[in-house]
Amino acid sequence: MGMFNSRYECKVDAKGRLALPAKIKAAIPESNGSELFLRFGDDGCLALYTETEFKKLYNQINSLSDRDPIMRRIKRSFFDGLVTVELDSAGRLLIPKNFMAYAGIDKDAYVIGIGSYVEIWSAEKYNENVVTDQAELSELMDKYLS
Repeated sequence: MGMFNSRYECKVDAKGRLALPAKIKAAIPESNGSELFLRFGDDGCLALYTETEFKKLYNQINSLSDRDPIMRRIKRSFFDGLVTVELDSAGRLLIPKNFMAYAGIDKDAYVIGIGSYVEIWSAEKYNENVVTDQAELSELMDKYLS
């Protein structure tokens, strides 16, 4: 499987369809077919997973106890904010309206490769959740990667 990286500025059409950038599509393994998994992501974005990467997350969530009330809430909320999406022949995916509302996406979106998955953001929310100062990024990396 390829690695997802970089930021792409994309348009969402009036029907809620987003065309994935060619480099993002190219990193999706052929064995995945056209089916992807979209969920409410962290910090107000949408998270898009291939089947392989989604299964890792699914197995973690599904292994939580149904007897523990907090774990039940996690499972319930996770599966409530999840949908299977398919790429059409033009490489577009349809983002459901409630997902668009959650992420604050209207016509413009940022598609960000995050290694093993993809995030889809409104420009406003993305700019609130990214480090733009490279000196600050270096300091944070020194602190958390050492």
